[in-house]
Amino acid sequence: MKDHQLEPMGAPREAPRYTLADLAREVGGALEGEAGLAIEGVAGIREALPGQISFLANARYQAYVKETRASALIVDLKVDVNGLPAIRVEDPYLAFLKVVRLFASPLREHYPPGVHPSAVLGGDLVRGEDCHVGALVHVGRGCRLGRRVVLMPGVVLLDRVTVGDDCILFPNVVLREDTRLGDRVIIHAGAIIGSDGFGYARDGERHHKIPQIGRVEIEDDVEIGANATIDRATTGVTRIGRGTKIDNLVQIGHNAEIGEHNIIVAQVGISGSTRLGRHVTVAGQAGLQGHITVGDRATIGAQAGVTKSIPEETCVSGYPARPHDQAMRLQALVARLPEMAQRLRDLEEELARLRDAAAGGEAQP
Repeated sequence: MKDHQLEPMGAPREAPRYTLADLAREVGGALEGEAGLAIEGVAGIREALPGQISFLANARYQAYVKETRASALIVDLKVDVNGLPAIRVEDPYLAFLKVVRLFASPLREHYPPGVHPSAVLGGDLVRGEDCHVGALVHVGRGCRLGRRVVLMPGVVLLDRVTVGDDCILFPNVVLREDTRLGDRVIIHAGAIIGSDGFGYARDGERHHKIPQIGRVEIEDDVEIGANATIDRATTGVTRIGRGTKIDNLVQIGHNAEIGEHNIIVAQVGISGSTRLGRHVTVAGQAGLQGHITVGDRATIGAQAGVTKSIPEETCVSGYPARPHDQAMRLQALVARLPEMAQRLRDLEEELARLRDAAAGGEAQP
């Protein structure tokens, strides 16, 4: 590897082409239509052009089957494709994902091995083979980079950071000191990992900062969205479990423990010392109080406010979060409150008239 410059990029690869039969074999689907039909790209059902393949995984888009210009569709076993060539599978969305991968240009083709002249590399750096270190990257002292790591422009690694094999850090990602990444971690632009946890002790009218001397550990195959923030532990570790996927603008507090294969959607806030089990789904803008536990395979609905622990395999929503079916019934009642309030006023007025009539009758001689 040359430290003084980046290797020149090779010639762009030729656009891939497949037959419909090729794609059917790739996804294990049943072919309907011309086996040799040439497919040169992928697109959504509304945007697709001739030569491209699309998919239908949601019944609400059935009407677009008659309008699409796609040459073929990936559908389930029952969808009417209006005579279009098709590949039928159990899970069209998953099959389409596999097809998209065939046509996608590998990201690493755009980031060849080498170190940009403007990068700053600290002492005692251990660097694996074929790493890409982009413009204005800063790598602190005592860091370790695995093989085939990509650090895009403006990435900052402070001292003693460890980055595993095949990790990709997009522009302006910051990893604070002692952060550890496993293999194949993807962190999108602007995310900050290992910032100080929000810890203060009150002394009279003043708040004194508690030193945050722990770290963050991100396990293998985690993906973290743009501008997400994950705080370092006060002591010990804030941990993100293997295979977890975190969307944009998520905040995870100090000493949180996020289990394996979780899905955490945009703008979620998880307070410190909260523990999530495995295969948990947290929908957008949900907020979780600190020092609670969420069990395995639980689901937390969008904008839910979670104030106490949730058992495994439970679906909750609303504020405060409660079982989803109960929350839906309450929401339906809230929508009826204006009508119910008017009925109550009408009943009160009718009751007053009846009382007045009864009182007038008693007053007669």
